[in-house]
Amino acid sequence: MSFVEQEDILNIFEGLFKHVFHDVKGIDISYDFPRITWEDAMWNYGNDKPDIRFEMKLQNLKVSGKAHAEVLNGIDFKVFNDADSILAVVVPGASEYTRKQLDELTEWVKRPQIGMSGVVNVKCNADGTYKSSVDKFFSEEKLKELAGFCGAKSGDLILIVAGAEALTRKAASELRLEMGNRLNLRDPDNYKPIWVIDFPLFEYDEEHNSWAARHHPFTSPKPEQIALMDTPERYGEIKANAYDMVLNGTEIGGGSIRIFQRDLQEKMFAALGLSKEEAQEKFGFLLGAFEYGAPPHGGLAFGFDRLVALLGGQETIRDFIAFPKNNSGRDVMLDAPSAIDDKQLTELNLKVTL
Repeated sequence: MSFVEQEDILNIFEGLFKHVFHDVKGIDISYDFPRITWEDAMWNYGNDKPDIRFEMKLQNLKVSGKAHAEVLNGIDFKVFNDADSILAVVVPGASEYTRKQLDELTEWVKRPQIGMSGVVNVKCNADGTYKSSVDKFFSEEKLKELAGFCGAKSGDLILIVAGAEALTRKAASELRLEMGNRLNLRDPDNYKPIWVIDFPLFEYDEEHNSWAARHHPFTSPKPEQIALMDTPERYGEIKANAYDMVLNGTEIGGGSIRIFQRDLQEKMFAALGLSKEEAQEKFGFLLGAFEYGAPPHGGLAFGFDRLVALLGGQETIRDFIAFPKNNSGRDVMLDAPSAIDDKQLTELNLKVTL
């Protein structure tokens, strides 16, 4: 779409979404979709596609350089002391969890998909007492203070994970969703859309010691931050003019306002480590086109199969795509992949060495 700004895109596609829900599901969504910044989504939910059908926001007890709860002061607990981040999930009404259930949760977070060494639990008992798996390090008064910081009430259960920031935040996010499932809080017939905005324009690649585009190198910075493109030490502050539509914890659409000025596109390429010669060789056609007055433009692409799956009450798209593949990546309808005959291999100058 030409001559549009972010607000235009959000309003148009939000209206389309409401129309689809009215016609397909008979559901009228009368309110404006809530909007959350990427930073707030990561801070409160641990991911950039938050499921807002239930609360249980993450409690940030300790985040290196950002937060440190006073309740942790003077605690001689090596796991917490050595951790970059300590995040808690308050599970309402779960203080009666049995030892077996808590042990199951410990094993759950130890799975390779989660990668934590364990989970600390604190029971906020209905009688006003507190009991935890780290009573050796926390007095009951400290546990009460911890519960207060987390906003936990009598009858709640606090689950805490600690470790490196990225790993711990992902683990806390997955733990929140798992507890939402166990408490039946993720009703597939309860639809809660939300916009996620203000993504970082760049992310730092530690391995290659360089900046990379978080979305792609054609996404525009926020208009008010374009000037920061001249200051490499501030690349990490720049927000992208990008947005995602999220439904029930699944990204169903995403897009951005694109760069349409040659000088800004050249600055983006330079920030990504491309020389002027490399940029011209790889993207000269685009840079040249900008000389003819390309209009401001942007859009959004729906993940149509994911949207249809959610409308059908499912989280997996396998039953909603034309040619589903099994877990081995095989299309059983087309019997693909299949053997290639020698004639085709010769035409393509390929040789099979298996």
